[in-house]
Order: sequence, then structure tokens, then C-alpha cells
Amino acid sequence: MSTMLIKNDDQYKKYLREIHDLMGLDPDIDTPEGERLLLLTLAIKEYEDKLFFFEKPTPIEAIRFRMEEQGLIQNDLIPYIGSKSKVSEILSGKRNLTIPMIRALNQHLGIPLDSLIQESQNESFEIRLDNIDWNKLPILEMEKRHWVKCTTSEYNIDYKETVADFLKPLGWLRPQDLRWRCSLHCRGESNSNTYDLVAWIVRVMILADKIQVNDYDESLVTAEYLRELTKLSQFDQGPLLAKEMLEKNGIKLVFLKQLPKSKVDGGCFLDKDGHPVIGMTLRYDRLDSFWYTLLHEMAHIYKHLNNQNQYIDNLDADTKEDPHEKEADKISRESFIPRAIWKSEAFSLQTDTAVHDLAKKLSIHPAIVAGRIRFETNDNTKFSNLIGKGQLKKILKGCIYE
Repeated sequence: MSTMLIKNDDQYKKYLREIHDLMGLDPDIDTPEGERLLLLTLAIKEYEDKLFFFEKPTPIEAIRFRMEEQGLIQNDLIPYIGSKSKVSEILSGKRNLTIPMIRALNQHLGIPLDSLIQESQNESFEIRLDNIDWNKLPILEMEKRHWVKCTTSEYNIDYKETVADFLKPLGWLRPQDLRWRCSLHCRGESNSNTYDLVAWIVRVMILADKIQVNDYDESLVTAEYLRELTKLSQFDQGPLLAKEMLEKNGIKLVFLKQLPKSKVDGGCFLDKDGHPVIGMTLRYDRLDSFWYTLLHEMAHIYKHLNNQNQYIDNLDADTKEDPHEKEADKISRESFIPRAIWKSEAFSLQTDTAVHDLAKKLSIHPAIVAGRIRFETNDNTKFSNLIGKGQLKKILKGCIYE
């Protein structure tokens, strides 16, 4: 039995329509219609395999797939991972697989090694504020923004006192008292930007400390919660509605411009009371950028954020093989436009009308659909009129800090 090679998008769409009609007939396999349906299915699969990029599953996705396939529960993984608590931490993304775990899962459950071994290539470094060289902080820029008031003379530059005053709102009275030793996962940033990043994060936390929110309930942050959050994008005041929705569940949202040496879009951290804090720079004044950044950070809160792992992201940067970043990207995309819908309708999205129709169908803003097309086609000239450029800072006027 030979397959029929698909040469272009028009032929692909034609075959999809024919498959739809044949499936409605529910033909037997040994009839001409059944054989035609099989041939078309093989041709479609061959074309899609070449056209669509499907990411290699993360280790967690690979394990969960095998659990579902074999009808396993978490307790069944204890012999390979070590304890019930370790299994829970692995599946929630709060603990990384060790070599013995990888070996056992591969040998006993047959999970491919290349799915279990995915080494992060992104910057991730430990910041210890008690060892920081305070003179490297961007003090002059911080003073320009009225974050600090310098108390030293130009002839005796020692900024410890200035920094101590900067940190007082968080209860950190002296530099030597500081004990912030989390892993700061920095997507698209480098060690050379460490001091700008630290200053920005601390300022976000100081501003967040002033925000009154309800108690945080981790159990409420689910895939459905993220989906409900995306639906707010369809409203003119969507960003403000999102801020209100998050604060009702104890999540703080701060808009603060990035410092000059960094290209940060957003980050998420835990404050001293355990509330998640999302910082956003709004460096692109576009609605599509706002919503994708917000959902990316919410995906981290949903899956990865804890006292040991906190995140800061330049979303223009390649995720490389960082499993947390890849998972957050995937979750944010799926929350807006499920892959099955995108895959089936992507080729028709060549007009403003088609973009609006899909956005209406999904109850999201057209900017999100237009932004997805621009990103996946690597063409930022498309649909410039639909991405909400210049609207974001008008909506959030009065909520943005320098």
C-alpha cells in the first residue's frame, strides 16, 4: 500500500476535508472507502511530522505518560525513586531526577534515557546576598529612580549603608544579616547582570510588601485556573482584571521597569510570608507580550516555584534544554490555544477576520492569536495592527513603577 505525498497546504486542507467526510461514513477497513481513509491518514501523518515541531517530552511528562499507559499510581514509583515524598517532589517539579533514579526508571519502566536526561543549558546561579560586593550594585541608577539616597561622599565610596537602607523595608537591617540563598533561574541573562537583577528583584519585593492580598491557596492554581485567567484578556481592562483576580488568591503582581543592563520581561518569587510575587517590566508595550509573560510566570507558580527555585525571564531568549522553562512555555501556550486547535486551524489564520474568529472562539484577545502567528512564523511584520501595541501602559496607567 503506497502513501500519497502531500506537496502543499492546499492539498493538505483538501485531504483533511476528505478525511472528515470519510470518517462520517465509518467505513470498514477492507472497503475502497476504508482503504482510502487509511491512505489519507498516512499521508497526513507524514506531512505533519515534517511540518509541525513536537517538543521532546520533559522527564515529568515521560514519567506521567508511562504511569497512565501502565495504570500506575505514585506509590508504584517508590521502588525506583526512593520514597513517597520524593515521588511527589519529582512529579511536581520540585526535585530533579538523580542518576540512580534515571537508571531505575529506564530499566524497570522502559522510559527512554533521552527523555529522562535533559540537562539545563540556561543560566542558573546561586545568589548569596551576604557575599555581594555592594559597590557593584547600580547605585547611581537606583538613586536616579529614587530607590535609594546615597549617604557616602564621592571620595569614600562605600555603599553598605545605602544598601542597608534600601533593604530595611524587607526587615533586612544590615548586609551581614542577609540570608537569601535560592537558586535564581535566569533565562536569557548572565552573571554579568547579577547586580542589576538583584536590585530589580529586591525593589519588586519591597513594592509587593505594600500590597494587601488574601491568603494564598496553592491548591486553587490549576490548569483550569490558568485558563480562566486567559479569558480576562478579551476585556478592555483585562490586565487590571487579572491583577485583581490574582490578588484575591494571594498572588501579588508588580509592574516595575527593568534596569539598563538587563532585558527582563518578568520573574516570580516568594515573599517572606509565602505569597507568590510576579514582577513584570512591560518592556514591550503590547498586549500579546503582557499576556504571554503573565501566563509564563503563572506556569512557574503552578509547577516550579518554591523556596529553593525562583525565576527571572527574558522571553526572547531560547529555552535551550531547561525543562522548567520548556514546561512553562508549553503550559502558557496551551492555556491560550490548545495544540489540537492550533494545529487544525493554523493554516487558515492568514487574515484579520480569521484571527478575530479564533480569538472569539477561545474567548481570548485577538492580540494573543496574532502574537502566536508572528512568533511561530518568525515574522514580526504580520498583524501589527492586532497585537495591542501602545495600549498596555494606557490600561495600567498609575500601576507602573520606575
